[in-house]
Amino acid sequence: MGNLLHYAIVFLIVAIVAAFFGFGGVAGTAMEGARLLFWVAIVLFVVALIANFVRRA
Repeated sequence: MGNLLHYAIVFLIVAIVAAFFGFGGVAGTAMEGARLLFWVAIVLFVVALIANFVRRA
Protein backbone atom coordinates (compact mmCIF):
# COMPACT_ATOMS: atom_id res chain seq x y z
CA MET A 1 0.00 0.00 0.00
CA GLY A 2 2.93 2.32 0.57
CA ASN A 3 3.83 2.09 -3.11
CA LEU A 4 0.34 3.27 -4.09
CA LEU A 5 0.66 6.36 -1.92
CA HIS A 6 4.16 6.98 -3.30
CA TYR A 7 2.87 6.85 -6.87
CA ALA A 8 -0.09 9.07 -5.94
CA ILE A 9 2.32 11.69 -4.61
CA VAL A 10 4.48 11.39 -7.75
CA PHE A 11 1.42 11.88 -9.98
CA LEU A 12 0.39 14.87 -7.86
CA ILE A 13 3.81 16.49 -8.27
CA VAL A 14 3.75 15.82 -12.02
CA ALA A 15 0.29 17.41 -12.19
CA ILE A 16 1.43 20.50 -10.31
CA VAL A 17 4.54 20.93 -12.47
CA ALA A 18 2.57 20.36 -15.68
CA ALA A 19 -0.07 22.87 -14.61
CA PHE A 20 2.65 25.40 -13.77
CA PHE A 21 4.07 25.09 -17.28
CA GLY A 22 0.64 25.26 -18.90
CA PHE A 23 0.13 21.65 -19.95
CA GLY A 24 -3.50 21.38 -18.90
CA GLY A 25 -4.19 17.99 -20.47
CA VAL A 26 -1.19 16.35 -18.85
CA ALA A 27 -1.97 18.01 -15.53
CA GLY A 28 -5.58 16.79 -15.61
CA THR A 29 -4.58 13.24 -16.49
CA ALA A 30 -1.90 13.12 -13.80
CA MET A 31 -4.31 14.55 -11.24
CA GLU A 32 -6.92 11.91 -12.05
CA GLY A 33 -4.25 9.21 -11.71
CA ALA A 34 -3.19 10.60 -8.35
CA ARG A 35 -6.80 10.75 -7.16
CA LEU A 36 -7.48 7.19 -8.31
CA LEU A 37 -4.38 5.77 -6.63
CA PHE A 38 -5.15 7.67 -3.42
CA TRP A 39 -8.66 6.24 -3.17
CA VAL A 40 -7.48 2.73 -4.03
CA ALA A 41 -4.92 2.98 -1.22
CA ILE A 42 -7.59 4.19 1.21
CA VAL A 43 -9.96 1.33 0.25
CA LEU A 44 -7.18 -1.25 0.62
CA PHE A 45 -6.27 0.20 4.01
CA VAL A 46 -9.87 -0.06 5.23
CA VAL A 47 -10.18 -3.63 3.92
CA ALA A 48 -6.94 -4.62 5.66
CA LEU A 49 -8.10 -2.94 8.88
CA ILE A 50 -11.43 -4.79 8.83
CA ALA A 51 -9.70 -8.09 8.01
CA ASN A 52 -7.37 -7.56 10.95
CA PHE A 53 -10.27 -6.96 13.35
CA VAL A 54 -12.16 -10.00 12.04
CA ARG A 55 -9.09 -12.21 12.35
CA ARG A 56 -8.53 -11.15 15.99
CA ALA A 57 -12.10 -11.90 17.01
